[in-house]
Amino acid sequence: MITLTDEQIEKEYHMHHAIEDVKNVLQDLKDDAIIQAPRTVLPVDDNSSMLYMPCISTASKISIIKTVSIFPVNKDLPTTQGNLLVTDLTKGEHKATMDASYLTRLRTGAMTAIATERFARKDAKTLGAIGTGNMAFEQVLGVIEVRDIERIVLYNRTKEKAEAFKERLEAFGIKADIEVVDNASDVVAQSDILNCATQSKEPVFDGNDIKSGTHINGVGSFKPVMKEMDETTIKRANQIYADDLESVKEEAGELIHAVDAGIIIWDDIKGELVDIFEQDYLRQDDAEITLYKCVGAGYFDLAVAGGVMKMFAD
Repeated sequence: MITLTDEQIEKEYHMHHAIEDVKNVLQDLKDDAIIQAPRTVLPVDDNSSMLYMPCISTASKISIIKTVSIFPVNKDLPTTQGNLLVTDLTKGEHKATMDASYLTRLRTGAMTAIATERFARKDAKTLGAIGTGNMAFEQVLGVIEVRDIERIVLYNRTKEKAEAFKERLEAFGIKADIEVVDNASDVVAQSDILNCATQSKEPVFDGNDIKSGTHINGVGSFKPVMKEMDETTIKRANQIYADDLESVKEEAGELIHAVDAGIIIWDDIKGELVDIFEQDYLRQDDAEITLYKCVGAGYFDLAVAGGVMKMFAD
């Protein structure tokens, strides 16, 4: 069995690899070659959670189970830490264990890239990011993989974290102009594409501030009690898509709340990533507001774990 750290994986396996591997696993899903159990989320306390995600691909003959700890109060360790066990299904042999924190962020960014490519205006130049934790970094990388971003506007409740995030982007080689602002409204009002990556239980921006033609990626909330987007945002969205609809129905707090409040019905969600990954541009006009909501599913983790195995197995 091989053991791989985040650092080893990050040196070799990048966003363009993850996008391709996510598209491949979506094809497997389309071909009914994916078997998975619902994600299990167990609360540790009011703030922290443990997540368990198993999945099998009968096409690639591998199985994964991912364990993730989410501890938002961490100061000396990452908020999100994960591990993946990969099993070869030809003989049932456990082939690898690998850190999954980077891969979780990367596959989520790859999913955001696919949605953004289908829905963001082709002339989108300004990316806004609300929330600058670890998950937010790969969301930025996913967007700049598919759109020519000239300006990035950042907001975090703790401004120092947004400043550190800016420095990290610059050190990575991002060439866009990057600005840290003092409130979320300034981000939303300027954004052609808006990434929201928080674990807030209350909306973190006012949907009235969204300008026409904005594409929104909501990737932070993953429990019914979390609600980083408000009712106005849901109401104003002309098209809503999800990464995995069954997971969203169980875990996406803002959409669950919107359905319970009669703002939308589940049929208003037009589809999932599996429905659009092979499609062309899906925006109807430049004034539409489009929304992509992501909570994650095991087959996305299987996608990147399989890609890493191909790269490192030899």
